[in-house]
Amino acid sequence: MGLRASHGYRVIGLISGTSIDGIDVAAADLHAEADTVVLTPLGELDVPYPEPLREALLAALPPNPCTAGELTRLDTGVGQAFADAARRGAGELAGGSADLVASLGQTVYHWVEDGHVRGTLQLGQPAWIAERTGLPVCADLRARDVAAGGHGAPLAGTLDQLWLRGLAQDTGRPVAALNLGGIANITVVAPGVPVLAYDTGPANALLDLAAHRVTGRRSDVDGRLALGGSVRADLLDRLLTDPYFAAAPPKSTGKEHFNAGYLDTATAGLDPVGDGDLLATLTELTAVTVAGECRRHGVTTVIASGGGVANPALMAALARTLSPAALKTSDDFGLPGAGKEAYLTALLGWLTWCGVPGTVPSATGARGPRLLGALVPGRGPLTLPAPLGGNVTRLRVAEKAG
Repeated sequence: MGLRASHGYRVIGLISGTSIDGIDVAAADLHAEADTVVLTPLGELDVPYPEPLREALLAALPPNPCTAGELTRLDTGVGQAFADAARRGAGELAGGSADLVASLGQTVYHWVEDGHVRGTLQLGQPAWIAERTGLPVCADLRARDVAAGGHGAPLAGTLDQLWLRGLAQDTGRPVAALNLGGIANITVVAPGVPVLAYDTGPANALLDLAAHRVTGRRSDVDGRLALGGSVRADLLDRLLTDPYFAAAPPKSTGKEHFNAGYLDTATAGLDPVGDGDLLATLTELTAVTVAGECRRHGVTTVIASGGGVANPALMAALARTLSPAALKTSDDFGLPGAGKEAYLTALLGWLTWCGVPGTVPSATGARGPRLLGALVPGRGPLTLPAPLGGNVTRLRVAEKAG
């Protein structure tokens, strides 16, 4: 059964990824046409965290200890930062008005045990967003999928399967969306088979950690260190023995696994690794693990987005290891890569708002599709639209009018 046509809703999407650089904000108009959701991007913002908050978040990540008191302070601090970002998004991107804010929050722990996700924790109390904007907020978007037996990640499969289904059918070949955040994840869309989406391993998480250790900066700016170094085969081989890479999907991971302790263990006992060689090797690790998974699924086109797209060393390594598959960016297909995860968040919020499940069970491993998130009222009573009914099967990215 197809969806009823709906009038549009303007949604602000918010997320901070595993790199913990700041808050990605996007505003989108969304409406349904038959079985297609039409997403019109209105603009994106990158709002940095206040430095004391960012440092406190990094200090709370595994394997560091963290108290209940510190978690409470961080939940409030992140909530307030997200509230400010949402207000900016509404004012600067959405013409001063919006219908809904959707927040994926800040993931600080993803509890994986024996290949199963037992829980996941995102900070950023949504009541602060509702209080500051007056808008209803859809938040805590991962927990229901986890409760249904899924990994709660990567939720990017929801957008990617709708967006890329037409391209896969037109070419008759598998297509993959690749997100290069702290963790790299892919969504594989192929004609006639269930969608796969999972985390392939680290991307910026280890690269940024190594860059900070050797330069004091947050990242390897323009990939300069990596481009000036050489891959250390002994270190790469050791990194690739991690059981995560051989595990079958669905699977998910985060900084609770790929962190400072992980890097220390990997380099222990080896001949000293130069700064450039370390960055070059970690770049190659991301490229090799991504390319291996894409090759396993017969992917012929890879569409990249996320912060890693701005790293020339990483993109060059990916182009080389993915060949003969073509490497493109989401901007090439009309969806701004800098804000793709925030647009995903807006889509997830809209789906819940309209009564449409927002999960892809074949991607997350859940027992079935589920409505996601918890809704926090805004300034007035929480009044939901009538459920659209049916299923969304496609997504079309439209150009902003004017």
